[in-house]
Amino acid sequence: MNKKEIKCILERVAKGDISADDAVLALKAAPFTDLGFAKLDNHRALRQGQNEVIYGEGKTASQIIKIVSAMLQNGEKRILITRLAADAAEEIKSRVPITYYEIGRIGYIGEKPAPDTEGKLLVISAGTADMPIAEEAALTAEIYGNKVTRIYDAGVSGLHRLLSYLDEIMSADVIIAVAGMEGALASVVGGLADCPVIAVPTSVGYGASFGGVAALLSMLNSCASGVCAVNIDNGFGAGYVASMVNHKKSK
Repeated sequence: MNKKEIKCILERVAKGDISADDAVLALKAAPFTDLGFAKLDNHRALRQGQNEVIYGEGKTASQIIKIVSAMLQNGEKRILITRLAADAAEEIKSRVPITYYEIGRIGYIGEKPAPDTEGKLLVISAGTADMPIAEEAALTAEIYGNKVTRIYDAGVSGLHRLLSYLDEIMSADVIIAVAGMEGALASVVGGLADCPVIAVPTSVGYGASFGGVAALLSMLNSCASGVCAVNIDNGFGAGYVASMVNHKKSK
């Protein structure tokens, strides 16, 4: 149950549509559900505005189905599953209606919402190999009610590609820059934009990229003042934070 739903219950009590006892009954769900292998946080949306997200990697399809079932029983209308393998998605689909986005490895249960903010959110990836992480970020932002513009394969080794999107970059309210190799894209974008740039280092690169550490260090040491970095390959985290920034901007 999220803040909006709780506010609706309280407003109904104030209007006399339901009794205080009925409201207590609706609100007294346990703060978490113990499934044995997992403890589902039922009050996450109340504290943070969004319900708990299921991290699919390392979980069996059976475990994910049980978590999803518990969330649905708790009244959740929309459920996001990240890092979901295609074979697990197929098994889950046989039990629960799920939309699966293969490139971003995102599973989603419920109706994808229309954008509820006027802010402009831009996702830029350096190369095609960075697309899975960029799509994880973009889909996460869309699921949380943002209109997302994607600019893919626009890395600094062909700078003219990126510069052809100057209007979009300079008019954005928040940008996610996704890059592996040396991770220079974030600094270049940060030098062009007047909005926050969330840098996402990816594990794409040759040996000395150290699985994304080189890109991460470049982004952490960016000379562009408006750049901040999330962890290696953390497209979900970038999409979530970008959504928060975008909604705060609208407010």
